Amino acid sequence: MLNFARAPTLFIVKKEVFEWISTGQKTVELGGGKAKHDDAVFQCGGNILRGNIFKRKEGSLTDVLRLDNYRNIIPSAQSLEEAITYLKRLYGTTEGVFTACYFKV
Repeated sequence: MLNFARAPTLFIVKKEVFEWISTGQKTVELGGGKAKHDDAVFQCGGNILRGNIFKRKEGSLTDVLRLDNYRNIIPSAQSLEEAITYLKRLYGTTEGVFTACYFKV
């Protein structure tokens, strides 16, 4: 059950990512910094999906993006290297602390 008594973690996502989430292809959201709450809101323009973050993993990109989960983060990637390239274009860097938020919509 979602509890929105406190502000949820908001993820502003691109159309492609929103589609992956809405179709169940994407089950892990990767971002810089730390997710603060268990409730998640994914927003793309006026479209919104609500979900629950049930697990987090923080660390360097190589700590949180691995062979066993890269397709849950970037479903279109055909390899781990392709997922890293996608994320580098998105964030401009692969350095720093990332948080992988495992969620269910």
